[in-house]
Amino acid sequence: MIRRPDRPRPTSRARPAGPPPTPAARRIIRLNNGFQLLFNLLWWMPVFYAYQREAGLSDGQIFGIQSIYYVAFCLFEIPTGIVADRIGARNCLRAGAVVMTAANLAPVLTPSYAGFLVHFLAIAAGRSLTSGAASAYLYDGLRAEGGGEHYLKAEGTARALGLAAKVMCWPLVGPLMAVAHTAPYVLSAASAAGSLACALALPRLAPPRGDGRSGRAPGRGGTNRSRGAFLHDAGAALRCVRATPWLALVMVQGVAVFTLSRICQVNLFQPMLLAHGIGETSHGGVLAAMTVAEAVASARPQWLGRRLSPVAMVSLLSLALAGTLASITLGGPWTVVALLCLFAAVTGFAYPIQRKLVNDAIPAHAPRATLLSVESIVDRGVCALAAVAAGAYLSAGRLDALLWHSAIVTCVVMIAVQLVLRSDAVGRRASTPTVATQGNRRGSTTAS
Repeated sequence: MIRRPDRPRPTSRARPAGPPPTPAARRIIRLNNGFQLLFNLLWWMPVFYAYQREAGLSDGQIFGIQSIYYVAFCLFEIPTGIVADRIGARNCLRAGAVVMTAANLAPVLTPSYAGFLVHFLAIAAGRSLTSGAASAYLYDGLRAEGGGEHYLKAEGTARALGLAAKVMCWPLVGPLMAVAHTAPYVLSAASAAGSLACALALPRLAPPRGDGRSGRAPGRGGTNRSRGAFLHDAGAALRCVRATPWLALVMVQGVAVFTLSRICQVNLFQPMLLAHGIGETSHGGVLAAMTVAEAVASARPQWLGRRLSPVAMVSLLSLALAGTLASITLGGPWTVVALLCLFAAVTGFAYPIQRKLVNDAIPAHAPRATLLSVESIVDRGVCALAAVAAGAYLSAGRLDALLWHSAIVTCVVMIAVQLVLRSDAVGRRASTPTVATQGNRRGSTTAS
């Protein structure tokens, strides 16, 4: 039986927003915004498929590299999550920014299959270093400053600002490539270097009580027990997932949102547009429009209201993603663009809610960054399989079948999640706070 974390029942529909963040909390939020914006500003994203084709890579090689990328991400996630819990999330963010800077220079130095493979492997390493650490640092940093209730808005705002920066930059990629063909990768490296400056300015968090938290600085005795500590933290994370069915369920539910958004917006974005007669010169504009929709939704997850719990909301949004994906097969070029923008908006709503849902489900004093890495491993593992399947479907000319089958699988998974939820005691449904209440109530932090 899956038990939700027990929390006080909301006593009224309208609750005060709580005190504003302290100056220290505002500093953490600002630097996190800058880091997320620059670290994820990949100028090459709208053109990497065509760029690799021009470099002589086949579709099989391109999607094969993508599958290797997801597998590598999975392999990197557990050790990097443990590293974040041991050396501190802040140091992990710095290391990730350094690796990402070098990764974006690889295609400039070696524009070949080997160069692009090294590029994506290094990106997997850089992103795995920051995937759990960034969220853990923000969550623990705001809690340490008494501003835990601002986490949902801070997470969504950081994502929205990063998306807004992409809207401004991606339409410039075409003209810049006409001046310097390698400009998208050079500018991506410069952006990653800027994220390193933000990571260097992040304040050091006070060590929380107990071991295994992501904000803890390494102790003097860490060198003598580092190998045993890695195994201890990995075992502790797996035991925590096994002993907390609610956390495992929340992680599984988030797979649909991550996999659909990743495969659709990255791997299938350009093939879908080309299949509907939308030329490469328009891809940057379409991606910018999608990013606007996602940025607006990411910044305002509270617009979804208070009637549904976060877990029910994520399931509903996952079904909306599935329906939108299937509808893409039925429309013309303008309809496809509109549906892709709708898809992006739904993704924007879902990400901050799912992120907070997982953080709230992690028990106190558990290794937060390691557990977030476990979630990322599950997500990327499914994406690795999806990338292989996407390559096979595209090679056979069955793009529409791929979209329909993806939608059907998503619906089946969400129905299964809801059946598990309904097997729980009905009386506990009301004890799970709504999206708006979680975002506004002071002290809604980790689940007990």
